[in-house]
Amino acid sequence: MQLIGLHKSYGQHLVLRNIDLTIKMGEVVSVIGPSGSGKTTLIRTFNLLEELDTGEIILFGENYLTGGIDASTDKRCIKEGMLRIGMVFQGFNLFPHMTVFENIMMAPRYHAKQTGQNTNKQQALYLLDRVGLLLHANKYPHQLSGGQQQRVAIARTLALSPDIILFDEPTSALDPEMVGEVLKVIQDLAKEGMTMVIVTHEMDFALSVSDRVVMMEHGVIQVNEKPENILNTTNSTAAQIRMREFMGLNPS
Repeated sequence: MQLIGLHKSYGQHLVLRNIDLTIKMGEVVSVIGPSGSGKTTLIRTFNLLEELDTGEIILFGENYLTGGIDASTDKRCIKEGMLRIGMVFQGFNLFPHMTVFENIMMAPRYHAKQTGQNTNKQQALYLLDRVGLLLHANKYPHQLSGGQQQRVAIARTLALSPDIILFDEPTSALDPEMVGEVLKVIQDLAKEGMTMVIVTHEMDFALSVSDRVVMMEHGVIQVNEKPENILNTTNSTAAQIRMREFMGLNPS
């Protein structure tokens, strides 16, 4: 995925300012920064939850989204691209009247990705086992902890067989004791080579799981570095020093 010159405003407030970023297949990129820096808006442009003012997103080498008056009108191309991108939100967004199993079954059905009822059932059970919740298949969301609900939300996203998964602060709504179980699932996905973009405030996690960490501030990418370069204090730029301060890293 390649982002070229992305701009986004809300009225007079410029939220994204000329964002350029490339995300390679198999990469894990964490996006950090203070509140209001544009992190969530950025990833929401990837699947049209937010429309671009100007700029372009190229997905797997093909034109996907274009902002502004010359915006792409190829709805087929946009729909096909959106089906390749899954998203996990802060709030779990599970259907409260459906069981855990039914929630996961609904995802491919809703997006017209059905491959047969038996196949979907087997996939749903496999994904529940993958996130450690097979024994909870027939429970309803209100019967689960926040961490368990978020793991169901991840399994539901995986049911769409996405090429890229976006995470928008996936642990921010959780009690501290629930955070680790969700991060473990994401870490396992990273080990399996899933391409992921993670907006997070879990700094240690970002450093341990990411191929690159991007820091945004005032709608601009200030730093885009590998974790080892962030931790290396030799010949630091002012932006890197600011990043380490934000991440709470003690100077050596």
